[in-house]
Amino acid sequence: MEIKELTIKQAHDGLKKKEFSAAELCKSYLDRISKKNREIFSFLEISEDLAMNQAKEVDEMISSKKEMPLLAGIPCGIKDNMLVEGLKCTAASKILKNYTAPYDATVTKKLKAQNALILGKTNLDEFAMGASTEHSAFGPTKNPNDLSRVPGGSSGGSAAAVAADLSIFALGSDTGGSIRQPSSFCGTVGLKPTYGAVSPYGLIAFASSLDQIGPITKTVEDCKMVFDAIKGKDELDSTSVELSKIAQAKYDLRNVRIGVPKEYFVKGIDPEVEKIIKSAIKKYEDNGVKIEEVSLPHTEYALPCYYIIAPSEASANLARYDGIKYGMSNAGSPASKLLDVYLSTREEGFGPEVRRRIMLGTYALSSGYYDAYYLKAQKVRTRVIDDFNKVFKKVDALFTPVSPILPFKIGEKIEDPLSMYLVDIYTVSVNLAGLPALSMPCGKAGKLPVGLQIIGKRFEEDKILEIGKLYEHF
Repeated sequence: MEIKELTIKQAHDGLKKKEFSAAELCKSYLDRISKKNREIFSFLEISEDLAMNQAKEVDEMISSKKEMPLLAGIPCGIKDNMLVEGLKCTAASKILKNYTAPYDATVTKKLKAQNALILGKTNLDEFAMGASTEHSAFGPTKNPNDLSRVPGGSSGGSAAAVAADLSIFALGSDTGGSIRQPSSFCGTVGLKPTYGAVSPYGLIAFASSLDQIGPITKTVEDCKMVFDAIKGKDELDSTSVELSKIAQAKYDLRNVRIGVPKEYFVKGIDPEVEKIIKSAIKKYEDNGVKIEEVSLPHTEYALPCYYIIAPSEASANLARYDGIKYGMSNAGSPASKLLDVYLSTREEGFGPEVRRRIMLGTYALSSGYYDAYYLKAQKVRTRVIDDFNKVFKKVDALFTPVSPILPFKIGEKIEDPLSMYLVDIYTVSVNLAGLPALSMPCGKAGKLPVGLQIIGKRFEEDKILEIGKLYEHF
């Protein structure tokens, strides 16, 4: 096996056995990035000096026979909406193109504590708003399986980096499917943790009640390693939870009951996707896992509900980019009023998709429309949560597709926002309900990967990861 194809476990074992040094491992990935990144464009910034200095520390740790954390010496990418002190953090937006992070996000601190090697910052849809990574202000990322197609979004850069062997793992953020959908499109494993399982401190906010950071990896085992490293309570974030205090249910996988929601297999799903997903579910059934059909009746309302709540929260969160406090500013231009500075900075700094969502959200929150839109959407969100609560009294987890379609061509949907939004139809419910969900590759249509989504109960990441691991051993 070539060094570029290593999993976290294999790289960790290789470092311990001194089959290669951390510096050699790091250099091999940096060399590969320099050759391949131009065509795939998964990285926005390469942090060569930082990564090589971290590798040197790991080699010193190995030579002095110190205990090595599991992620020590493992090269990784960080989505460019998470702060890494001293590196640019642009959120793929012109408005932040020269912004340098003054401190580390909590997840960055945790990776540094594990001595992981940070190769650089990965591309995304601007402010994580998109499903294709075409909305980046700096150019689109391409799918390593077919360079004419999108890698998914908004964590397309992270998923493409792992799929193209430009990093062993990467971090992404998921507001409505932004870890799971690119993982499905690129053929990687991606985990959207329970809301509160991983601290979002130092993540540039999109929709605060929906955002969640999670890992993108090559295997389910790797996914668990990264999740274990970044999860847990953070004194700097009130939404985070101490997972060790949550009683983990004992479970025997032979007695696990899996629900398949009938609403996820309806008109509009690509026949190839449906066939591959049903074949994966059949494999579980053939290996003794109990499968039953269930219903989530409010599924059809989840997407419109999401596209009111998420833009509403975005319009509030993005109000801070006013050209005064930080980031790009047109204050030096001949403006007669302060309002002109705000307007010209935001018009020039934000791309069309971000502006569209800010306008949608501002309208939904405006006087006279708040009750009709935002308040009603929150009531629908409660119905979606109730659906999951009822179903989880009968089953332990759910199997669904991640996306109703295969990776589409670059440019195919860029002029049609509604058809782009429909790509999220199977993923947004999970964010509305704050549940954990795993995307894992379960087959290919030609050379295009298809992902199976495993949705679990709150804080039962370990269970869905175990269920996912089963498939890798069939």
